Amino acid sequence: MITPIINGEDRSTRRPLTFHVLFIEIPLFCIARMNVKTSAEYKEVIAACKALFAKKTHDYGTAWRVLRLPSITDQIYIKAQRIRSIQEKGVQKVDDTIKDEFIGIINYCIIAMMQMKLVDSPEFDLAFEKLEPMYDDVAEATYELLQNKNHDYQEAWRDMRVSSMTDIILMKLLRVKQIEDNAGKTLASEGVKANYQDMINYSVFCLIKLKES
Repeated sequence: MITPIINGEDRSTRRPLTFHVLFIEIPLFCIARMNVKTSAEYKEVIAACKALFAKKTHDYGTAWRVLRLPSITDQIYIKAQRIRSIQEKGVQKVDDTIKDEFIGIINYCIIAMMQMKLVDSPEFDLAFEKLEPMYDDVAEATYELLQNKNHDYQEAWRDMRVSSMTDIILMKLLRVKQIEDNAGKTLASEGVKANYQDMINYSVFCLIKLKES
């Protein structure tokens, strides 16, 4: 038990407090430093994803507006399945790297959530200037979810394997596909949005770990 502190002294003994200060402050400092590091790495990944999204919007426009939500889910599934296939075989015959596929998963998940917001909009061709604040809103909400989960789980993802997180992404995709087949109805589960957000965060984690390896 840690006793109360008054002016740097232990109330129970009036001795200068040394051990208790170290015991309290060091873990908090480590946690703060860990969160700053993760925040910077996370934002770096999302910035790279957004830059690619901007370039593809310039090249292709918003052709993705024609896709229904299950079609976007299947596109994400193809990318996640290819990552797992390459992990298991150890070789690839198509140029796109595993990192490229994780970036694709992040952007398609963001596209899916933007599509959910635009479901009643008749607009098909949208300029990047109009999409950018929507992209940022989705990314920021997903980042806030990460912060909350990091608080509770204390960055347990740093001890996970990229292959394990790939499997979790695939599991969440299968959940989304089932929810979509159930016309979006759930009895005790999170909806598709929460699963898209989790897939984004796990993909960011994978990209951070791949950069460190």
